[in-house]
Amino acid sequence: MELLDTLIVGAGISGLSLAHALHKEATSASSLKILVAESQGRVGGNITTVTAGGFLWEEGPNSFSPTAELMKLAVDVGLKQELIFADHKLPRFVYWQNKLQPVPMTPPAMIQSQLLSFPGKLRALFGALGFVAPAMGDRLSQQGDEETVSQFFRRHLGTEVMQRLVEPFVSGVYAGDPQQLSAAAAFGRVTKMADVGGGLVAGALLSARKRPKKMPADPNVPKTRPGELGSFKQGLKALPEAIAAQLTDRLKLNWQLTRLQRTERETYIAEFSTPDGPQQVEARTVVLTTPAYVTADLLGPLQPEVSSALQTFTYPTVASVVLAYPQSDVKGKLVGFGNLIPRGQGIRTLGTIWTSSLFADRAPAGWQTLTSYIGGATDSEIGNLDSEQIVREVHRDLSRILLKPNVPQPKVLTVKLWKRAIPQYNLGHFDRLQQIDRGLKSLPGVYLCSNYFGGVALGDCVRRSFERALEVREYLQNQESDTRSI
Repeated sequence: MELLDTLIVGAGISGLSLAHALHKEATSASSLKILVAESQGRVGGNITTVTAGGFLWEEGPNSFSPTAELMKLAVDVGLKQELIFADHKLPRFVYWQNKLQPVPMTPPAMIQSQLLSFPGKLRALFGALGFVAPAMGDRLSQQGDEETVSQFFRRHLGTEVMQRLVEPFVSGVYAGDPQQLSAAAAFGRVTKMADVGGGLVAGALLSARKRPKKMPADPNVPKTRPGELGSFKQGLKALPEAIAAQLTDRLKLNWQLTRLQRTERETYIAEFSTPDGPQQVEARTVVLTTPAYVTADLLGPLQPEVSSALQTFTYPTVASVVLAYPQSDVKGKLVGFGNLIPRGQGIRTLGTIWTSSLFADRAPAGWQTLTSYIGGATDSEIGNLDSEQIVREVHRDLSRILLKPNVPQPKVLTVKLWKRAIPQYNLGHFDRLQQIDRGLKSLPGVYLCSNYFGGVALGDCVRRSFERALEVREYLQNQESDTRSI
């Protein structure tokens, strides 16, 4: 049995990014023997791009913020000419009191906004300047002095900002419950600003001063503007497929990991169920990029402490519903990224991306494609509905917000029900991560790399994978040094 340097379990964006980072070093004298094993028959994980009948749509993540790491990765795998970006000036909307209101993105826009009342604006201003009551109370003590997203933003910016801006944002990013999400875990940068400066404005200024100077920009990487969202001409799947193409035989599909065991020489034997029958692989390091609940089962026999912590992560059910309407059925021309809906507005849908307005050539002429998300941590019942029922719910909501009266049923492109969609960074998140770190110390060479810590966005996944690749390589180099010194 050939001894691998690194076995990566999972060929989603995390596993593939990590494999790419290690594979880049394989041209040097210290080349690594790596293998990526994926249980599905395709790469990409939750990234699911579909084309049919002149339409192109996403059933999982819909776009990405162009972080430095993600952009560099795209260029490295030959996708520079395939990158596309939505106009950063396109507005975002919140549906409040039967009207689409643009989200204020600047101080002048906040002053003019009708989304917040005058008292609400004053409350937000004073809070941002640092006139904030301390976090205290019996409930906070019961929570281990950890604030929820709802508690933090109500305390700093007031109830209106929380309900009309933060809550819909939480629904759009995490499909989460702001009364359960940890503010420090889900909004770490914002809470650190408050800790540093006593108020958000002062904290932002101080953080900007302390921020290290940016490295010179890579001239080969396209420049982007704040607020832009990116994709590829053929959809997000272009990125995982391009990475996979470079891995060639280092990638195995339909390989289901069934057991992981440690050997006396501090390596790991992984047993797989494959189309060719059972297979075994031995590796010096193992990186599990699988969801928390899958990783919990795999590590149960090896490290119960880690397994029990992983089992506590929750993944709410979310349906991605992509519907197409003739442009004549839509109220005017949709110009913007899309709309989010705060709870309590009589609308069940969490939000809608105006897909064919965001990126060109994603729908035939005369058609409007709308991608809506429904369910999440505050609506667990969505998993009990069938596809037709879910479409009826979304169509009814769209009829109130975006469509003309008495519009007929839409062209249904997909109803993708993600039974376990997005990991929730709920109260106790950092305690769980500490428990995982403690337990992993007894499994040297085993690493976890998934979106249940460090951010759920695609850019977060790529950054985290690059960081983990450095750790893996350092561990392997230290092992080699120890072997030579014996």
